Amino acid sequence: MNKTETLDILQKIKTGDISPKDALSKLCIQPFEDLGYAKLDHHRELRKGVPEVIYGSGKTLEQITGIAKAMVDKGQSLIMITRLPAKIAKKMKKNFPLQYYKYYETAQIGVIGKIPKPNGIGKIVVATGGTSDIPVAEEAAITAELLGNKVVRLYDVGVAGMHRLLSKLGEIMDAQVVISIAGMEGALTSVIGGLVDCPVIGVPTSVGYGASFKGVAALLSMLNSCASGVSVVNIDNGFGAGYLASIINHKRGVK
Repeated sequence: MNKTETLDILQKIKTGDISPKDALSKLCIQPFEDLGYAKLDHHRELRKGVPEVIYGSGKTLEQITGIAKAMVDKGQSLIMITRLPAKIAKKMKKNFPLQYYKYYETAQIGVIGKIPKPNGIGKIVVATGGTSDIPVAEEAAITAELLGNKVVRLYDVGVAGMHRLLSKLGEIMDAQVVISIAGMEGALTSVIGGLVDCPVIGVPTSVGYGASFKGVAALLSMLNSCASGVSVVNIDNGFGAGYLASIINHKRGVK
């Protein structure tokens, strides 16, 4: 149940078209839907402003399809499926012939429904240290776009060639929030954090040689950043970064 549906119930109480008792029943009934293999939180949009997102990794085609169809039946207008394997994504389209469906292969994100127009305060800049970080960056960027944000991509602007980053300084300084994505030693996040006056979200990636410990080195580097205003999400968690950036970009009075 979304906010519009809830408001409609409250208006009906006001006009006398529905009793408070019946309204309570409508609000309380099935706060989650038990599919056996999944319990869908249909009230999440009401609580958080964003409906539940499907995490595709480890789920079968039947499970993902069943969850998505239950969401469609409840009126969810946009369904996001993260970490969706390409082989399953190709089979999804035929299961939703009446809905718009798109698969972003690099980001491994499937989308059912109409993509919203940007309605955030400003721009979210997604910057990567290298080209190998792009899959995580695209997960962050697509997530932010699906949540109604304008996204600017600055890829391969790492500290090994600082002039690449500095050539884009105007775009970085103009951001409402920056998502900085880097593996190896993760230095890009500290550098950006020392240049901008907006929040910076660091995303360590598992890119790097042996001593990078599959992203742990970058994670610790970002957590120990001496630049103020830097927060850090988990290794390779592009979705979490895009989601957090969207919250920041929709809070009035931030910048």
